[in-house]
Amino acid sequence: MNNKKLIIFGEVLYDCFPGGEKVLGGAPFNVAWHLQAFGQSPSFVSRVGRDSEGDTILRTMSDWGMETEGVQQDPEHITGKVTISFNQGEPSYEIVAGAAYDFIDSLPLQETTCDTLYHGSLGLRNPVSRSALDQLKRSGAKRIFLDVNLRPPWWHIEEILEWVSQADWVKLNRDELDQLLGQSSDLLAQAMDFKTVYGLEGVIVTQGEKGAMVLAGNGGRPLEIVPVTSLKTVDTVGAGDAFTSVILLGLMKQWPLEISLKRAQSFASAIVGQRGATVSSPSFYSDFLKQWES
Repeated sequence: MNNKKLIIFGEVLYDCFPGGEKVLGGAPFNVAWHLQAFGQSPSFVSRVGRDSEGDTILRTMSDWGMETEGVQQDPEHITGKVTISFNQGEPSYEIVAGAAYDFIDSLPLQETTCDTLYHGSLGLRNPVSRSALDQLKRSGAKRIFLDVNLRPPWWHIEEILEWVSQADWVKLNRDELDQLLGQSSDLLAQAMDFKTVYGLEGVIVTQGEKGAMVLAGNGGRPLEIVPVTSLKTVDTVGAGDAFTSVILLGLMKQWPLEISLKRAQSFASAIVGQRGATVSSPSFYSDFLKQWES
């Protein structure tokens, strides 16, 4: 039996920015990258092309100390790519279809178990990768964390809600909550309904510059946090993934939720001051760890 503390499942790809800059990304990869820097050694399960981009991803992961055993290599499909453009500071995404991460093979995942399983929704747009995730879920996970990423045209509401019903924690933004549950002017009531209907342990609703709200437990008061507005913003790509990584860290370390929320918002606010979703400087992360351990 292959026992893992934490499995991060889904896409790894290149975010291609205006001007030709390419940065490694994909929500699951970003979360795994951050958690590795925070000392969690997650098992990242994905698939890359047998091409120069895929080779670079594996080498970069190794250099960062990440485990590469779970990253499959595909001789037929290319490594994932996303073209990013900006409109008034907000990113939009053109996602290449038929990427290697759409074809994650379930066979190597048999008899693999974990304490916590994280996955998004974009990496499940193909039935092959959906079968691989189902294999992991059948093997058992004590906690499933779903990070909703609704990227048209790569989602169907029936599938998303099925994954929500299988999860313990769900993170999504306000617009995504509206799309899944119907629009409402009362965010708290909307989030409470979502949590109750799907029997969730926790719901995290992010609202960009307005911060985030968390509902957890049975009838507990909602927790809210607003980011510091005076911080420099380079781009907002990956801010939600940074936030998620610290929430996951807090769940695994059993931090009080209010502390996790503050730390997650602080880290996400620092990430928007960087280009792209990840940072290659270990000191960037160790500075946060020192603050959190003091």
